[in-house]
Amino acid sequence: MSKSAGAAYADKVALYDKLVATNPGVERKGATMPYTSLNGNMFSVLTKTGTLALRLPAAAREAFLTKYKTRLCEQYGAVMVEYVEVPDALLSKTRELKKFFDLSYEYVGSLKPKATTKKKKR
Repeated sequence: MSKSAGAAYADKVALYDKLVATNPGVERKGATMPYTSLNGNMFSVLTKTGTLALRLPAAAREAFLTKYKTRLCEQYGAVMVEYVEVPDALLSKTRELKKFFDLSYEYVGSLKPKATTKKKKR
């Protein structure tokens, strides 16, 4: 990554952190690829290329894709079917993006929790 690309990525991480901070029940995870999850289900991720992806339910996903003229997120050659790419212009509009972030949080809250692989502390 060039110095300017690194700075641009850092700016996106800062915007992502600002978005995550709008929901006090959410903790940002991931050192190299920031993400959020609930009950073991990831619902947002900032990819290594600096693209924010949000996991949305079907109806909201279709509406988002149409409204913002964007596409489903693709990572490592595979389409992440429930994740939409957030346009850069929207990433900087925290207030507008917050409703989709909250919708994503609510959606994963309705999903079956994933089994954890961590050992329980005794």
